[in-house]
Amino acid sequence: MHADDLARRYPRVKVRADVLYADEGDILTSAGKTAALDLCLHLVRRDLGAAVANDLGRRLVVPPHRHGGQAQFVSPPPSPDGSGLARTAEWVRVRLEQPLTVAGLARRAGLSSRQLARRMRAEFGSAPLNWLHQQRLARARELLERTDSSIDQISASCGMGSAATLRRHFRDALGVSPSEYRATFRLT
Repeated sequence: MHADDLARRYPRVKVRADVLYADEGDILTSAGKTAALDLCLHLVRRDLGAAVANDLGRRLVVPPHRHGGQAQFVSPPPSPDGSGLARTAEWVRVRLEQPLTVAGLARRAGLSSRQLARRMRAEFGSAPLNWLHQQRLARARELLERTDSSIDQISASCGMGSAATLRRHFRDALGVSPSEYRATFRLT
């Protein structure tokens, strides 16, 4: 059942489509299968402590702790290998720290801005600026997971301009700050 349908069918129920799980004391619920594991780990953490929950998370090969109030972290889909825009997409990914425009991307792809927008929607399911933003957030996530770089350095590396801008976009897209994301998903 979709969140909108659920809210329509049960108007007195507060539907929160942007959370992994909710713990309201006697009532617990989750967004889906993996979120159900997060909810179970939350219960283990609450009842038996963080060490037991972290050990269980490692055994289940899932992140050790995802807060219920955060959005689900879904990476943007990779570019199709046979895509007519695959080379342009790869060119962009190695230049994310640079100021990039739709007009510049269109020139690089040999298309008009309108053609680029149509092709990107067809091939990537997103408008050019949205796709670019997703790529920048994906780069930030990767750097948070794999490096000790500061938030300032990461914001510069992914073209976000400033740490404040990165924090705002990160919270808007994922529901957590870059520091919270790093604490949860850091690969060591």
